[in-house]
Amino acid sequence: MPVTKFTTPEKYRYQNGFGSYHESEAIARALPIGANSPQKPPFGLYAEKLSGTAFTSPRHENQQTWLYRILPSASHDPFNPREAASYNTNPEGNKMHQIPNQLRWDPFDMDDTVDWVHSLKLVAGAGDPTMKSGLGIFIFAAGKSMAENEAFYSADGDFLIVLQHGVLDIQTELGRILVRPNEICVIPRGIRYRVELPEGSVRGYILELYQGHFQLPELGPIGSNCLANMRDFQAPVAAFDEDTHGKYTLISKFNGHLFAANQTHTPFDIVAWHGLYYPYKYDLGRFNTIGSTSFDHPDPSIFTVLSAPSPVPGTAIADFVIFPPRWLVGEDTFRPPWYHRNTMSEFMGLIGGEYDAKTGGGFKPAGASLHNIMSAHGPDAGTHEKASNAPLKPMKVGEGSMAFMFESCLMVGVTEWGLKQCQKVQGDYNEESWTPLPAHFKMGEGMRRVSNLVDGRD
Repeated sequence: MPVTKFTTPEKYRYQNGFGSYHESEAIARALPIGANSPQKPPFGLYAEKLSGTAFTSPRHENQQTWLYRILPSASHDPFNPREAASYNTNPEGNKMHQIPNQLRWDPFDMDDTVDWVHSLKLVAGAGDPTMKSGLGIFIFAAGKSMAENEAFYSADGDFLIVLQHGVLDIQTELGRILVRPNEICVIPRGIRYRVELPEGSVRGYILELYQGHFQLPELGPIGSNCLANMRDFQAPVAAFDEDTHGKYTLISKFNGHLFAANQTHTPFDIVAWHGLYYPYKYDLGRFNTIGSTSFDHPDPSIFTVLSAPSPVPGTAIADFVIFPPRWLVGEDTFRPPWYHRNTMSEFMGLIGGEYDAKTGGGFKPAGASLHNIMSAHGPDAGTHEKASNAPLKPMKVGEGSMAFMFESCLMVGVTEWGLKQCQKVQGDYNEESWTPLPAHFKMGEGMRRVSNLVDGRD
């Protein structure tokens, strides 16, 4: 059955469908009929519009949601800077190192001392959130739930969360989402949420998209189904708290800096909503993998789950790509990914198991690698030797494994934290992976004589 066998059972209900127009109400008849902003909304609620795109965006790109809440989100004190000593996710405040070297990181440490907000570490990125261009790549490792009277949002971009360890119980304005390893979650720009850790420490990766929104890749000749199917994406149903006399803190990530504002009502007071702009999750175990049934290894673009296109057709600011368990049957074919240099930058992570192109042990769950624009890479020496001599019978690879890639057309820089302060960069990556590759080139005496004749030496 094409679903992940989770050890933590699901406890929430969802609405299914990617990019679908959803509506949900926690109290029957809380949604107005035939109007978005009536003079007096049902139950004395306030109508509020949440705009994820410009009002005038083309209809097929337009993402807006109408909210019906107990008090408007504007009802709070002014924001004030609230930086932490260890917190700096601002691209301008971080010296970015654009380097051609292949990089690989050991597993990032767990940290039981911080909550979700203060666990975010900017590892790499490109662009500028103030210009709504580019992306940021983060590691998170938290050991504490956010305080019950706190909420967080990023004004910088959409969070694509890839959980590697633990469980996230996320209370969003639009409803609750449970995220477990092998599930991803997308929380769009501006949506407020609170993260609880019901099973203790968590760790994982985040791609923050400063530019546009994620969509499903075009399928072209594949047809109308396969890869990530629309019906398998899940959006929350409305759920709300009622408290108009408490003390709450709203934390904003704004151009990579933290700001905080106080308010006297819960941020989670939306009783009903309808629209196209909402958080969602997806079980990677439901990905319908496509592959060759004759010969050769197709391009890894066949493993794309979500894409954020650039203005250049066929090119992405960010692609989210996975390498799930799958069958390989190619005849007379070197089956692992081939050696290559790419005009796109590739940041890889491992949720669990062993990646079939790196079987030497250096690429581990909770670790990462970066192969920047035109940085040559491919299978390590041990993997090449094994795959070059393996019997070419049908075989399943990646059992119990899930690797992924954040791919971008941009040249990705690495922060001081990612390159030095985290102390996880492997200094022997090249030496371990490709330096041991032997030369197999052989030319018989007959071919040598032909070569000499061509060179005019005989």
